Amino acid sequence: METVGKTETKKSPSGRPVQLDEAFQMTKFGLYNLFLIAVSGTVLAAVLLETLGISYVLPVAECDLLLSTREKGVLSAVSFAGIICSSHLWGFLADTRGRRAVIMPTLFLAFASTALSSLTTSFWLLTSTRFLAGFFISGPSATIYAYLGEFHAKRNISRAIMGASFVFGLGSILLPLIAWSIINQEWEFTVPLVDVVYRPWRLFLVVCGLPGLVSGLALLRLPESPKYLLARGRDQETVAILHRMYRWNVSRQAPALDLPAILPETEAQQTKERREQAANTKCVVGLLAQMWHQTAPLFMGTYLRRTAILCVLQFGIYLTSSGMYMFFPDILNRVAEQQARGIERITVCNAVYATRVDVHDLVNNSAEPALCNRKLDISAYQHSFVLEAIYATGFAVIGLIINAVGRLPILVFIFGLCGTCGVLIVYIELPLLAIWFYLILLTCGFCISVVNACAVDLFPTNLRAMAVCISLMFGRLGSIVGSNLVGFLLDTHCELTFWISGLLLVACALLSFFIPNIYKRSASENRLSVSSR
Repeated sequence: METVGKTETKKSPSGRPVQLDEAFQMTKFGLYNLFLIAVSGTVLAAVLLETLGISYVLPVAECDLLLSTREKGVLSAVSFAGIICSSHLWGFLADTRGRRAVIMPTLFLAFASTALSSLTTSFWLLTSTRFLAGFFISGPSATIYAYLGEFHAKRNISRAIMGASFVFGLGSILLPLIAWSIINQEWEFTVPLVDVVYRPWRLFLVVCGLPGLVSGLALLRLPESPKYLLARGRDQETVAILHRMYRWNVSRQAPALDLPAILPETEAQQTKERREQAANTKCVVGLLAQMWHQTAPLFMGTYLRRTAILCVLQFGIYLTSSGMYMFFPDILNRVAEQQARGIERITVCNAVYATRVDVHDLVNNSAEPALCNRKLDISAYQHSFVLEAIYATGFAVIGLIINAVGRLPILVFIFGLCGTCGVLIVYIELPLLAIWFYLILLTCGFCISVVNACAVDLFPTNLRAMAVCISLMFGRLGSIVGSNLVGFLLDTHCELTFWISGLLLVACALLSFFIPNIYKRSASENRLSVSSR
């Protein structure tokens, strides 16, 4: 271990072992934390691209794969179905085998599945590979929140998560830019071994998987969560990580960190025994039994109410932010078609009705170029870019004010504003204004990170990853419901889709008042908010 000077050291109070939260404060907040936040933000960006990147592909792959609107809805949702099927498993493994042990390999497997999906030639093959991509990306999608939070003192958890969300927002700005630079090209070639006509949308799928590959490689430089290691009784490894964090965060002239030991966290003996059992279980039946023991506490006693509220909130957020987003480029493309015909006053839904195409026409009509969209209208990329810029800016603002303002006002304001805009879209006949309201509706995704920050605080270390995974599993279920809802109703009952999403968000605003401890702010948060004024 590095040492600076002969006698100078930064000592723990009274030279005694300290609580982990106090030890984090001793390591300072610096380069190590920023690197961890950047990697975590890249992981979140990878999840976004793996699940939402397909929304840019659907309008332009319509003819290659002969997709109906309902099949587009299925493809929009299938990644989330994979996430739901595996999130319970990954949450259990993250709590029993380790956070990093789940995050890193699943990132590599998700990239492999995405690369494979770019070579598919039919709806069902693409559906299967996108399901696998969702199955694996589920591992880091929720676990990364617990992993990131467990490297920080309680006073910095919310800011760290919002910092990662800001990085994710900056990365997501690249999504429409990359889509525009790749999808709107006109090249194509045939891949000889698989006899696939490789068009730009296929390359775009591969590019969407690259952040997962990059963040997986970056995690090779990072250790397991110190809080997880401490809970497993691996005290020396925890201390070594804290020393490493301190060395990254301070200058070489600073005194060495004198941290002999960390006090163990309080944990029920029964929970410890289950944790040890789970780590040593090999058979499938035993594994399933341990998964049940790990999950059951979340739906019992004081945790039941917390789990239920978080699950409902995530369901409502994802139904709109992901489900409605999946058809955002497609709907904007349809509105642009009507404007190109000289129609200046039309509602979004009337534009959708005027441009619907039957998939049988794609098969039987000889004038395929007239029916097929090989490119997206530039306005779809422009408004998508604006949406991502709003997210990046919003995450930065929320990260700065969350401790001073509190989580409840942020949740109520975002839910209420987005829900109101969702309802009003139906009646607006000015396309540009309606699109802006649509953009505001989709920004309800801000609440995902705020709700996750609540989850990290509401559950103990041994249940935290599972709690976040379960709540996000219900969120992904909302994505599936939202995507299929739009796929089934868009061409016939477009107005109903906006009514459902808008009113559901308003209901989420009311439910936010019932999050346990949402009115309370810790002493550290109060000190932080005072010092920041």
